[in-house]
Amino acid sequence: MSLREQPDSLVHVAHRLAQRQTSAAQLAEQAIARAAEGEGPSTFTRVLARTARAQAQASDTLRAANLVRSPLEGVPISIKDLFDVSGYRTRAGSTLLKFAPPATRNALVVDRLLAAGAVIVGTTNMTEFAFSGVGINPHYGTPRNPWERSGSGRIPGGSSSGAAISVTDGMACAALGTDTGGSVRIPAALCGLTGFKPTARRIPAAGALPLSTSLDSIGPIAHTVRCCALLDSVLAGESPVRPEPADLTRLQLLAPSNLVLDGMDATVAQAWRRALARLAQAGARVVHAPLAPLDELAAIHAHGTFSNAEAWAWHRQYLPARQSEYDPRVASRILVGSQMNAADYVDLLAARRDWIARMEAALADYDAFIMPTVPIVAPEIAPLLASDEAFFAANSLLLRNPSVVNFLDGCAISLPIHAPGEAPVGLSLACPGGQDQRLLAMALAAEAMLRR
Repeated sequence: MSLREQPDSLVHVAHRLAQRQTSAAQLAEQAIARAAEGEGPSTFTRVLARTARAQAQASDTLRAANLVRSPLEGVPISIKDLFDVSGYRTRAGSTLLKFAPPATRNALVVDRLLAAGAVIVGTTNMTEFAFSGVGINPHYGTPRNPWERSGSGRIPGGSSSGAAISVTDGMACAALGTDTGGSVRIPAALCGLTGFKPTARRIPAAGALPLSTSLDSIGPIAHTVRCCALLDSVLAGESPVRPEPADLTRLQLLAPSNLVLDGMDATVAQAWRRALARLAQAGARVVHAPLAPLDELAAIHAHGTFSNAEAWAWHRQYLPARQSEYDPRVASRILVGSQMNAADYVDLLAARRDWIARMEAALADYDAFIMPTVPIVAPEIAPLLASDEAFFAANSLLLRNPSVVNFLDGCAISLPIHAPGEAPVGLSLACPGGQDQRLLAMALAAEAMLRR
C-alpha cells in the first residue's frame, strides 16, 4: 500500500479490510450515513441501503472464512444511474423514464463488481442522459463541488457529477462512471480526483443506457492511479493488476501547442506550467509542438457529432412529442442530430477513420500526449443556471480537450496537479487505443512526482 493513499481511498480501505482493521459492514454504514447528509441527497438518485448491508454482511462472512474474491472485497462503490440494476428503473438523470419497466438484470459491469465482492452503495446523479460536461441537473439537483461550497457553489463537472462527489465526500471509495466526451475526466479534474477513460472496447457496455455507441466508454473515478487501475481491471474482466511506475527519464511527451491551451484561465495556466516544469526536472522530455490533426476537428464536425446523431437515434422515440419533459439544454443538443442525414453520418465515420490514422502517425514518436484536462476551473453554478449563453460556453470549453481522446478511440487519465488550498486542476495523459497498461504505468510515475 502506498503511504500517500488517502484514508477513504479504495487501496487504503482494501488494505484496512485485509488487516481486519475495519469491516465491510462498518464501511457500508458509514457510506449510507454520509449519503443521507450534506450533498448526499443531490449526489445519489437512489441509496441501495438494504442490498448494500446484505452485500457487506456476506463479504464479512466470506472474509471470516478466509475467502476473499478480489481486492475489492467489501469496498463501497457507487455506480452512475445509467447502469441497469435488477429490480430498479434506470433513470439516467431524467424524469422521462420514471414509469419505464425496472431492469430485469444487472449491467455486465455491475455483475463484475458484485462478483469481485464490491458493495454497491447506490446510483449516482448525472447530467440528464449524460449529455453535458457541466453536471447541472434540473430534475434531481446538482451536487456542489467540494471547492468553495458556500451558497449555490460551483459545478461538479459532468456528466458523472454524483460519481465524483460520492468519492470526494466519502460516500464511496471509488465510483463507476461513463465517458463519451470527458464525463469521467471532467468531474475528476474539477473536483481534485483521478479519472480514467480506458480504451472503449475493453469494457462491455451491455446494460448501460447509451449516449453515443461510437464514443461511450466506462471508467472509474477514484483518489489515485492505483485505485483506478484496480477497479479498471475488474470492469474489464481481467485479473487485478498492480502496475509498476514507468521510468520518467525514458519518456518523451508531446504537449500540443494548438487548440488545447486556448481559453486557459490563469489558475489552470499556473498549475499547468508548474506540472510541466516538474515533469521536465524529473527527466521526462516534454516537447511543445503543434499536433496538426487537432485543427481539423471543427471542420470534421461541421454537420454534427456522433453524440448528436446517435443520441437522436435513441431519443427519437420520445422527441419531439415529450420534449417538455427534458432538460431544455439537453433536448436542444439531441435535436441537432435530427438534422443530420445518412450521408453526414457515413462521412463522419470515414473522416474519423482517416483522422485516427493521421493522429497515430503524428504521435508515433511520443509515449503519450499531455494537456490540461480542462482549461478552466469549476465555474459557479448560479450564472450557468441563469444564462444559456454562459452555460453552453462553459460546456464547450469543458468538453473540448477530453473529447479529442474519445474521437481518437484512445485512453486517457486525469491527474490532480493543484497545490493544497488551490482550485482543483487536472493534467491529462493520453495515448491511442489499446495502450491502457502503458498509460497507467506512466500515470503512476507522473502522480508520484506531482504529489511530492
